[in-house]
Amino acid sequence: MARDEKIKMQWEEIQKSISEKFGGGEKIDLDAIIYLIGIQELGKGYQKFSKDEKLNIMHISICKLLEPFGYYEFDYFDDDGWPHYKVLDELPTLKGGEQSVLMKEAVVLYFERLGASL
Repeated sequence: MARDEKIKMQWEEIQKSISEKFGGGEKIDLDAIIYLIGIQELGKGYQKFSKDEKLNIMHISICKLLEPFGYYEFDYFDDDGWPHYKVLDELPTLKGGEQSVLMKEAVVLYFERLGASL
C-alpha cells in the first residue's frame, strides 16, 4: 500500500473515532481535531476560552503537530501554564490542499506517537 493511501486510511480512522466520541454523530473536521489536540496539550481541561485563547490553542496544537517535522521546538511553559514553542524552520509555502495533507499526516503521527488506540 502506498504511503499516501495508508495515511489517508489512518486519518479517516482517527476522524471517525474522534467524531464518534466528540461529534455527537456529526463528522468532525480537521480544524476541530486540531483544536481538540490543542486543548489536550494545554492540559487545562474543559473551560470557557476567549476568542484569542482559542486561536492560541490552535497555535499550540499546530506547533506540537509540526514539531516532529522540525518546524517548531518546545521552549517553555509560561506562568499560566501555557506552552510556548520556538520556530526552528520556516514553513514552506503550501497551497490549501497541501496544507491539509501535511496537517492530516501530522495528526496521524501525533496519535501514533501517543500509542493511542482509537
